Formats: sequence, C-alpha cells, structure tokens
Amino acid sequence: MFRYIRLTNLTLELLQKIDEGTVALTPAVELSYLSKEQQKILLDAMSRNDCTPSHSQSIRMKKAAQQGTLSSDGIYGIMSEEKANQTERISFKVQDLRGFFPKNYTQKQMTDTILKLLYENQRKLERRRKSREER
Repeated sequence: MFRYIRLTNLTLELLQKIDEGTVALTPAVELSYLSKEQQKILLDAMSRNDCTPSHSQSIRMKKAAQQGTLSSDGIYGIMSEEKANQTERISFKVQDLRGFFPKNYTQKQMTDTILKLLYENQRKLERRRKSREER
C-alpha cells in the first residue's frame, strides 16, 4: 500500500510510463524520491538513451538525491550505463556442441577451445589479407 502512495510523488509523465508498462513499479517507487526537476531530467535521459532505469539504477539515484548529490550529469551518467541484460550474447546449447569435443570436456574447456579457434582463424585471415595487399 505504501508503495502506491509513494507513486503520487511522481510527475504525470513518469506515471504514464508506469501505466504503459515502460517503467516497472519497483524502480518507480525509488524514483518517487527524486525532485520534480530531477524526474524531468530523468525523462530526458530515458528518451536520449532509449532506456528505462533498472531497480539498482533507481536505488542509486534515490540515494544520491537523498544525500543532495544527484546532479543532471549524474542522472545522464547512470542512464547511459549498459545494463547486464542489454549486453548482446551468443549462446549455444551444450548438447549441440558435445559432438565436437571429447566427452570429458567441461563447458569452460569447450568455451576456451572455441575462442582459441576463433582467434587462430582471425590471425589466419589477417595474414591472407596482408599477403594479398603485398602483391
């Protein structure tokens, strides 16, 4: 109940983002401790970076706001961080790779071998490119 009451401290624009599902409730509660001016800056940072604050980012902004140290640069800095769940990844199922490795290989050994082979291939391609340029 208290969390919903805290939301009344948000600007209309942030409340709309919650209604739209763009901003989650838990981070929004933390953001309710920011001043109206800080919330406006946050909205601009969200727009510029095409992102929404994570719970941990919201907590950090709240803490800084309560300490009186949250500046506009601080908000833009926090919102421009790359979040772990936004990092691009490539993944393979272990079962799809098992046939290429000895049965006793661990996932780490498979990963290390794949990376080593990719580095070796990259070096080979660079050598070919250099030899073509020398001709």
